Amino acid sequence: MKRIAFLLLAAVLLLSLCACAKKPVEEEPTPKPSLLPVEEITPTPEPTPEPTPEPTPYVGPTNPLSGLPIDEARVNARPYAIMINNRKIAQPQLGISQADIIIEAPAEGGITRMLAIFQDVTNAGNIGSVRSSRPYYVELAESFDAIYICAGGSDDAYRTLKNHGVTYLDGVNGSKQDIFFRDSWRRNNMGFEHSLLTSGERINKHIPTYGVRMEHEATFVNPYVFEDDYVIAVGDADGGNAVSAFKIVYSSSKSSAFKYDAERGNFSMTQHGGDYKDGNDSTLMLFENVIVMETSIAAIRGDTEGRLTVKTTGEGKGIVFINGKGANIKWSKASHSAPLVFTNEDGTPLVLSSGKTYIGVTSSLSDITYTD
Repeated sequence: MKRIAFLLLAAVLLLSLCACAKKPVEEEPTPKPSLLPVEEITPTPEPTPEPTPEPTPYVGPTNPLSGLPIDEARVNARPYAIMINNRKIAQPQLGISQADIIIEAPAEGGITRMLAIFQDVTNAGNIGSVRSSRPYYVELAESFDAIYICAGGSDDAYRTLKNHGVTYLDGVNGSKQDIFFRDSWRRNNMGFEHSLLTSGERINKHIPTYGVRMEHEATFVNPYVFEDDYVIAVGDADGGNAVSAFKIVYSSSKSSAFKYDAERGNFSMTQHGGDYKDGNDSTLMLFENVIVMETSIAAIRGDTEGRLTVKTTGEGKGIVFINGKGANIKWSKASHSAPLVFTNEDGTPLVLSSGKTYIGVTSSLSDITYTD
């Protein structure tokens, strides 16, 4: 019995040991490779950018004084030539940013005055201050068949206006005063003589009611040629010398300085120690073309005011500055009523860059000082 009990106990112990033994870890079956084909993903190509379309050339009506777009109704209209005060005390000038051409010429006492030529005054706002006339400004206005606006004038100027049959509006001695008014702030702070203004609104409202000729006659020919972003090329006149800054010295007390900006492609101007701006909205005056014309200038003998004679007819030399280059040119004016014409030295028409033009009238091209 003892032997049987011993064998039974040994069997139980053996079974317990087997039960406690660690079971082997079953391995996961390795998946068989798929027999289906692998789909290849093709990357989406970047879209090809559309080419930038070339700007459509403008084919509408253009301003005969600037080459820029203008309302069709103004193309054949007579421009307005307005005498602008350029005394330091009377700065800033008003409305000038809407002028197409600014002509600066010396007056008595070392000062200058400006003749602002507007093909359209609609957006000009107030314009001025308006000052008195001199004979050579009258003849320059006649070059454009312009309606002339002034505030009084010398005896010689009145004779010229009458003898030449010029259409003019006079804010001092004229019978039609609707376009003029006195600015009270200027009158109190600058003086009575610097306070006379006109405006684009008043001009457009009243002048067409005055019974004056409002359009050019059929025989009128505009002599100016414009090209967008025109650049003086080698071979034009003196070859197109690079010029970045220069100054026109009118007298010991008055000069006008110009600086070229290559990014803008035009010249800014400074005078009286500051930037030349429109006082209506502080618009900086920028000129695509700057012309200096040389002519005979002399004091009138016996004139107690020191008034000048300035020759505007005949012909002479000049220099034009366009897109940072300067070239020698010629000017001519066949009569007091004939257009002021500019040509290259070889007599071919001078091409101007579309935009605003400044014309400086001086007794010598040596009055130009190059500062670059």
